[in-house]
Parts: sequence; C-alpha cells; structure tokens
Amino acid sequence: MSKVIRGLSSSAYIGIIIIVAIIVGAIAYYAGTMAAPKTVSTTTITQTTTITQTVTVTQTVATTPTTTTTPTQTTSPSPTPTVTVPPNAPKKIAVVYDIGGRGDLSFNDMAYLGASKASKDFGLELVEVQSKTEADYLPNLRSLARSGDYAVIIAVGFLMTDAVKQVADEYPNQLFAIIDGYIPDKPNVLSVLFKEHEGSALVGALAGMVAHYYKCPAVGVVLGMEIPVLYKFEAGYYWGIRYGEEVYKQHTGEDIKPLNILWTYTGAFNDPAKGKTATEAQLAQGACVVYNVAGATGLGIFEAVEEAAKAKGRDMGPPFAIGVDSDQDWIKPGFILASMEKRVDVGVYTAVERALLYYAGKIDKFGGILELGLKEGGVAISKVEDLETFLAIAEQAGKQINKTEIIEKVKKMRSEIPQWIWQEVDKLAETLKTNPDVEVMGLKFSQIEKMIPLDANEIKQIREQLGVPTG
Repeated sequence: MSKVIRGLSSSAYIGIIIIVAIIVGAIAYYAGTMAAPKTVSTTTITQTTTITQTVTVTQTVATTPTTTTTPTQTTSPSPTPTVTVPPNAPKKIAVVYDIGGRGDLSFNDMAYLGASKASKDFGLELVEVQSKTEADYLPNLRSLARSGDYAVIIAVGFLMTDAVKQVADEYPNQLFAIIDGYIPDKPNVLSVLFKEHEGSALVGALAGMVAHYYKCPAVGVVLGMEIPVLYKFEAGYYWGIRYGEEVYKQHTGEDIKPLNILWTYTGAFNDPAKGKTATEAQLAQGACVVYNVAGATGLGIFEAVEEAAKAKGRDMGPPFAIGVDSDQDWIKPGFILASMEKRVDVGVYTAVERALLYYAGKIDKFGGILELGLKEGGVAISKVEDLETFLAIAEQAGKQINKTEIIEKVKKMRSEIPQWIWQEVDKLAETLKTNPDVEVMGLKFSQIEKMIPLDANEIKQIREQLGVPTG
C-alpha cells in the first residue's frame, strides 16, 4: 500500500486525504445524531414518537400482574434509541389500565402502543395489569411496587391519582408515572398531562364550520365521567365552535345564527349503550356533529351517527362524529369527521425514557409535570396521513379491516367539505402555538389556559360566556 501511495502525484494524494476526511466526518456526524442522548430535564418535550405496529391482543387480569411478552411488531423506521438500560435499572416496566381497559380503541390502547414501543426499543419486559373496578387500583399498584422489579410503573388515568399518591409514599424508591393525574410534589412521580383544550379547540372549530355548511342548528359533545380533565375538553371545544362560527361568517359573508351547543355526561367510560342513547337524544335536537369524549362509551356515539345517516340514505355524514385520543376515523369511515388525537403513547414512551435517564444519572430529577400540547406533538387533529399508523389499533383489537377501502372512504368524505374549512383549522393550530391570546366572545384562549385546572364553577363560567346552556 505504501508503494502505491508513493507512486501517486501530490495532487492525487491530497485528493484522497480530502475524500477520506469527508467520509469520516459524515460517519461521525451520523453516529452522533443517532446516539446523542436527548435532554429531557425540562417539563416539555419537542419530539413526537410515531408508532406503526401490528400487534396481538393479550388478555390481562386484575390484581395479579400478568407478564406479556412483547409481540412481533412492525414499526416505522426510527433512529437507534438514545437511551440504554443502565445496569442498576430494573428490566421491566408495568402499565396499570383504568376501568375502561384495553380494547377501548382510544385512551388505554394508546397507552399500550407507547408502552409496547418502549419495551421493544429499550429491551424491557412489559407487564400489563387491568383494573376491573376502582377498588383494584391500590392492590394492583402495591403488588407491582412491592416486587421492586420495575423501572417505572405507569398508571393510566386520572381516576388513579389518589392511589398513586398513597403507594408512591409507601414505596419512595419506586418510580411512577400517571397519565392525566396531577401530582406535582413527589420526586418519584411524573405527572403526564396534555393540553386537551388545544386539540379540542381545533375539532370545535371544524365542527362549527361544518355544521353551518350543512345548515344544522346544533352540535354536541358526549362525555364520560365528570372529572376535571374533561372540563378541558369542554372548554376548548366550545371556544373552538364559536371561533369557527366567526371564521365561517367572515369567509362566506352569511348572517348566521349561533349554534345550539349540547353536552351530556354519561357517567361511564366503558358503556357504549349509554353513549348511543345520549347521541340519539342530541341528534333529535338537531346536532349534526357530536364529539366523543367518553373512551369506549364513544363507540355508541359512532353507531348512533352511522345509523342516523344511513336512515337518510347516506353512505357518509352528516351527521358526523368526532373521535378522541387516537385517530378513530377508521372505525366508521365516512361518518367520523376527524379525531382529536391525544398522544398518550408519546407520554407513556417518554415516561419510560425519562426513568432510564434518571437511573443512568443523566438527569437529576424524575418527578414533576410533563405537559404536552400542540407544540410538543401531544395533541393534534387527525390527518389522512395518520390513518396508516392508527389502523394498528384496529389490528391489535383483532379487527379484520381493508386499509385501502377505509383510507379511500375517509378521503372521499373529506373532499365533500370545502378545503378552505380544513385550511382554517390548520391555521388555527399554528396560531395557538404562538398566540393564545386569540379572542372569541370576549374570552381569550389564554384565559382558559390560565384557569386550568378547571373546577365545576370555572367550566360553568366558560359555558355561560360562550353561550352554552349550563345544565
């Protein structure tokens, strides 16, 4: 080799050195980009984890943790995980579902998606625990914490807040994360919260404009249990409806009558029959768009909307439903206008990642508040492009689906609605990221944010200001 080099001209020799330097530099840059640890010590993240997978449902039981071997999955190409499991960290993670449970095609299933991706990416064993009643929360959490086998135990749902507080005190060396629970003062608990009011404002604006386009007198929302986190959905949705009306009036020049806004709490997250009954009542009062904020209860909303449309000889809405948490557009394609995506999967994945960083000594604090909104990719309005990813939920639930047919029907439904309406929703999304002082009917969006966490009196004030019946 040295003889060959000595035989080269000086210019050729210099050229070889330059080429080698470029190649080495590119390899070093690529390796650094893929392996450099992320900084997550702040209370927000700026990276959205996209999950596409094919999984098999495994039944879990209450009280006794059931080990689930992570099934074979198909995931979208992603960089090598930036965190490895340190030697001092337990090699398992646990997810405790609320009483809605797996199979809700929204909140709990989204939690599973995030946990299963974390399990695969970080080489951890995933254990799932199903709570059949609220009485299961404490024993489920205690049983997991007592073993000391888990890097982090993730409680899915606001209803487990008190149980997590108690068990976190009993086991101060165990890390916990809670989705939607507000526990700001415990160093071993990470509270993962979402700006549901932001995402709900987008679907509210869409509902308002679409309702006026189809000359409907009302829009509605059907909710689960009356808890503070659902007030955030309400507030954002109502504000968005009134915003959408103003935009519609300006764009069309029409003199419109404000929509009647209907709302119903069913008291359940896992009762589709109640969701269907509540929706039928709202449709009878003229609603042509109904927002699902009720978990598995919302499956009844979708049924009611589809039946009402088909009774009028239509193969798509109106009336329409709006999905929640995951992209639910595929469940009744053509009858679900869009979905407010609450990326619980991102929150769960980040909680696992943060726990591993803490064990590795790369951050000095695990607990606190992690809040995810439009800027952080924690909430969004569904796009047609999202369907491929979220159809994985249908497959994991054992649904036999025709992806091509579903996507084409959703595209057709969306094409029937003027494109300027969709564009105005996108504009609102960008605006709220940087200017939450947008005002509607004397109420700035930033005022809603400052009132959070909302209580019963505050949501009543918001309803009154936005012309919503207070019940």
